[in-house]
Parts: sequence; structure tokens; C-alpha cells
Amino acid sequence: MHLYKTIKGNILQHKEKYYLLPADWDFVINRDKLQAYLLVFMLTAETLDGGTAKTAIRDHLLPPIGSQELWAAGVTYLRSRDARMEESEDSGAADCYQRVYEAERPELFFKSLPHRVSGQGGTIHIRKDSIWNVPEPELVLYINAAGDIQAYTIGNDVSSRSIEGENPLYLPQAKVYERSAALGPGLYVPEGPIPADTAIDMKIFRGSELMYEGTTAIDRMKRSLTELAGWLYKETDFETGCFLMTGTCLIPANEFTLQVGDVVEIGISGIGKLRNVVAIK
Repeated sequence: MHLYKTIKGNILQHKEKYYLLPADWDFVINRDKLQAYLLVFMLTAETLDGGTAKTAIRDHLLPPIGSQELWAAGVTYLRSRDARMEESEDSGAADCYQRVYEAERPELFFKSLPHRVSGQGGTIHIRKDSIWNVPEPELVLYINAAGDIQAYTIGNDVSSRSIEGENPLYLPQAKVYERSAALGPGLYVPEGPIPADTAIDMKIFRGSELMYEGTTAIDRMKRSLTELAGWLYKETDFETGCFLMTGTCLIPANEFTLQVGDVVEIGISGIGKLRNVVAIK
């Protein structure tokens, strides 16, 4: 089943039926056994006309986040390690990414407050003071206040590789700025953990030209999803839960950088597709 946050209200889709959810997004999602709660909720919930619901989901989507923080994990795939070692070679910091990849402790960093997150169809920004900017397609976990993974969505962790490559201590400036993250289209709430062979694909268009296309599967990730969630919650509480990006394995060639007007499409099987247009603040 899928949950969508829209201007017209919160909508639950189960198979071909649609239901109106309570207005408080945090109240709905921050639960133990979220799917079981939603199945019970459907028994007495107000149903929505399919056409009306589909229009709201198509035209009026908001990012599927309430008061939660958005965090991210880095260097969880071998390709990500290699890319960050390449970009940091001149600064002499390449070895730190190899160490993180092999270490017990993962790299976790704060990515965004909810008001800076873009949703389906919205703009993502690239920094004016960066000459090398890329999208990073990622599986995103929704973890409830108790630390349990309850749902999944698609994320775009837009990154300024020229800034991060200059010095690893510049990571917050390379990662955290207005509209540097996108989530959507909604939350996918399966009965159990998402399959390990779940595919992630990304396409980047410049006008009518396909600039990049790639596909991978989350089973190429070095760390487990529960491991990443456990480290995030080890010493930090999240009253309404938290979203966690889990890292990327799809990285365009080093000579590529995003330009204003580019369109980034990220798809994850079972979840849907997230589409965003590149802009500058």
C-alpha cells in the first residue's frame, strides 16, 4: 500500500481503492506496525472516488514528510566510495573514504529540515558556488520513534562534488542547502522488509537528450538497512520518527555536472518514480 501527502489531504491507496487519512501526517505514520494499523483503519475510513484521488496524487503532491528530520548515510556502496576517493584525491583526503567503507561505524550526516525538502515535480537546486553538481538516487527509510523501519520512499541527495572534494570538512556545505533534497512520490508501506533485489534506476534529461541512465539493486549495499537505522538511533531520539537516505550507487561520469533545466527521474520498483527539475536559488 502507498500513502500520499497532497494539498487536498492525506490519501491511502490499497490496490485500486483510495481512503482519506486523518489530517495529521505525523499521527498517521509514527506507529508500530504501520501496515497493520492502516489495514484496520480501512474498515471504517472514508473512501474516495478513484478519479478524484488520482487527480490529487498526480497534480497536488507534497513531499511525504511532516515534522521529521532527513538524515543520510554515505559510502554504503563500493561505487560511492570510489567516486568520493576520486573527487578528494587532490586534497589528500581520499583515504578517509576507504576507512569509512571498511569501518564498523557508518557515515551518517544530517541532510535537511522538512521545509527545505522538495517533492514530486518540484525543483532541486544546485549551488552557484559549485562547478560540479550531481544527483544521488537513494532508497529512503521512514523509521518511527521507536527506531523501527515502517515505510520507504525515493530520495535525491543532490550534492556539490567540487565543494566536498576540496575538503571533507566542507561536507555540510556540499550537502545541506535549500532544495538540496527531494522525497517522493509517497510512502510505500509493505507487509515486510523491502526485497533485497529491489531495483533503483535514474535517468537525467537535458532537453530531449538522455544524458545519463543507470540501474542498480539495493543488495549491492555493504550495510543492512536495519544496521543503518540502529546507528542513527543509537544516541539520538526522534519524537515523530526520522527519514534516512541509505546511499547511492549510481553516479554519472566525472565530466558530467547538472545544469539548470535538467530533469532527473528516479524510479524504485514497488515505490514509484520521483521527477524533479534543476534550478538555482
